[in-house]
Amino acid sequence: MQLSEFDFPFDPSLIATHPNLPRDHARLLVLQRLDRSFAHRRVDELPDLLQSGDLLVVNDTKVLAARVVGRKRPSGVKVEILFVKDLGDAIWEVLIKGTFQPGQILEMSAEAVAVVVERGPTRTTVRVESPIPLSEWLRQHGRMPLPPYMKRVPTDQDREWYQTLFAQHEGAIAAPTAGLHFTPELLARLQQRGVGLATVTLHVGVGTFKAVTVDQIEDHRMGSEWLEVGTEAVHAIEQARATGRRVVAVGTTVVRALETAARADGQIRPYRGETDMFMTPGFSFKVVDALLTNFHLPRTTLLMLVSALVGTEYLRQAYAAAVRERYRFYSYGDAMLIL
Repeated sequence: MQLSEFDFPFDPSLIATHPNLPRDHARLLVLQRLDRSFAHRRVDELPDLLQSGDLLVVNDTKVLAARVVGRKRPSGVKVEILFVKDLGDAIWEVLIKGTFQPGQILEMSAEAVAVVVERGPTRTTVRVESPIPLSEWLRQHGRMPLPPYMKRVPTDQDREWYQTLFAQHEGAIAAPTAGLHFTPELLARLQQRGVGLATVTLHVGVGTFKAVTVDQIEDHRMGSEWLEVGTEAVHAIEQARATGRRVVAVGTTVVRALETAARADGQIRPYRGETDMFMTPGFSFKVVDALLTNFHLPRTTLLMLVSALVGTEYLRQAYAAAVRERYRFYSYGDAMLIL
């Protein structure tokens, strides 16, 4: 398929720079695939839209405060560092812009520096020298890695806003944003409705946001991300399917985790490791029956995944309706429920 098929008309003024409060008051565009209809609801109406026995599967990854502003030594030139992945032995994969040679020292504070180890076209690594482990240092000094399209400096409030209610296992550089809409009150009402809850972990990394630069999307190669689908989640999914209930993925990261853990015969098994799965129209879903997701940037693998579930033309119509009705877009924006 052509990359141009994943464009849509858009008004940049719809980009949300702050979340809805309360979080479950975000708007919800409901897509019914059976009759290709649309309905305008709200996230706190989820208990009325789901059925007793349905299983919500959420991502319990936790976002690192991985954004650091440092300075080159000895020039003092400011540089922004995004710590992406802990490679062990104080070596981290990072994202930085500019010209750097191995050995370049990046001063992060009086007591902490990062020394460039490798600078290549596909990867940059640094060695961190700090009196405490970097993950702990980031908790004290790092900023939340808000997406660049928000065009604002992260604040202390973003440390709460940009984490989901389910965040447990630290390792992501971006929030699994569909999970941001949940509140304790909404979870309690879903439980009263008889909706189940299971968790998986996928640490959102560079792979999710890697730009598609090829004309034919089949030529794109995803970056890998770490995930775990545990035995409890597998058991909950098997129970839901045995009783004819739906597996509802909360976010595209959950879709990738569950479909990675699925076997060719449709059975799911525990899985721990990396995934570079790339879902495009024509993909055969084996586990996921429904999806709660935010609105995504054009020409991205996230949009292609959702297109694989609902169809390119139907999704284009849904985005047009969302733009027309002035839904709020992207990480802090509104959501879609695909049934």
